[in-house]
Amino acid sequence: MRLGWKSGLTISEEQTIDLGVNFSKYIEKGDLIALKGDLGSGKTTFTKGILKGLNYSGKVTSPTYTMINEYDCLQKVIHIDCYKEKKIGIWLSLGLNDYIDDHNNIIIIEWPEILEEILPSDLINISFKHINDNQREICLL
Repeated sequence: MRLGWKSGLTISEEQTIDLGVNFSKYIEKGDLIALKGDLGSGKTTFTKGILKGLNYSGKVTSPTYTMINEYDCLQKVIHIDCYKEKKIGIWLSLGLNDYIDDHNNIIIIEWPEILEEILPSDLINISFKHINDNQREICLL
């Protein structure tokens, strides 16, 4: 894999954002990034860091209820959250394949497990684990 990014342990929101900023240096147009982990494990916070690293200065929110957020920065980022919608047919009707087929974007998917059968095999998998109340382990799989 072309990524030289190192996994890390974080003990604060700021450190998780910093790890995302660092990760953003290794990604490029067409990348599909799957963020896997429990609720509150830092997936959206890490995404805030990615966007910060791509010079986005606006508000970044979890797309749990909107399902898809789009951000225009150095590269267009599509942030998808599958937590609330478990039916693949709904995702297909929302144009998920169009997003995936457009290699001009970076796509970040939280809770990607529901989409595994339709996602390409070359996606970048990152796992998020709670070590304790304050500490997270964020690992490239």
